[in-house]
Amino acid sequence: MTDEWRAVDDYITDKLIAPPERQDATLDANRRAGLPAIDVSAPQGKLLHLLATSIGARRILEIGTLGGFSTIWLARALGADGKVVTIEFDPRHAEVARENIAREGVSEKVDLRVGAALDVLPKIEAEGLGPFDFSFIDADKANNAAYFGWALKLSRPGALIIVDNVVRDGTIADPETKDDGGRGARKLFDAVAAEPRVTATAVQTVGSKGWDGFLIARVK
Repeated sequence: MTDEWRAVDDYITDKLIAPPERQDATLDANRRAGLPAIDVSAPQGKLLHLLATSIGARRILEIGTLGGFSTIWLARALGADGKVVTIEFDPRHAEVARENIAREGVSEKVDLRVGAALDVLPKIEAEGLGPFDFSFIDADKANNAAYFGWALKLSRPGALIIVDNVVRDGTIADPETKDDGGRGARKLFDAVAAEPRVTATAVQTVGSKGWDGFLIARVK
């Protein structure tokens, strides 16, 4: 079904996402640089943009920059004084992201940090860069529960936290799964279910990225 799912994503993109929004140059640059093709889809990027815009987000935390595709969508949701603080582990990926962010004209809205997120996040806290209105987590899946804990710690009441890739071809529902991402997602769900400071749900998705989904939580 993947071809049909991709065709629907393409249709949505063609109908609802204007060419200047689509970041074709960003995706081309990522491919040329050999980055893994794991960016969010254009419809998902637009969803992040709309959610951030709908709550009037001024400060956004992103864990997992890759080539900056989602970062740019989020930066475009901010006003002139807004900032995305984004963390990328791989220096090469960060270099490509910086070039993409500059070309799209949003460098002044992006603070890109390079390093392991669990090392960088305490520094972000110490620098007083929060509280954040919106967090997007799309990094190594084994650490999702820890990343969620940090996002919650750095969020204001009413903030949204979104975690991508939590369905993992259905492995989320298999307690015996050997998939590291699926196991990480189950640990995340356990942590969120036990956390009284948030209310949350998750949505399955299909599309150009296959069968997956995202978790969305609101800080009480």
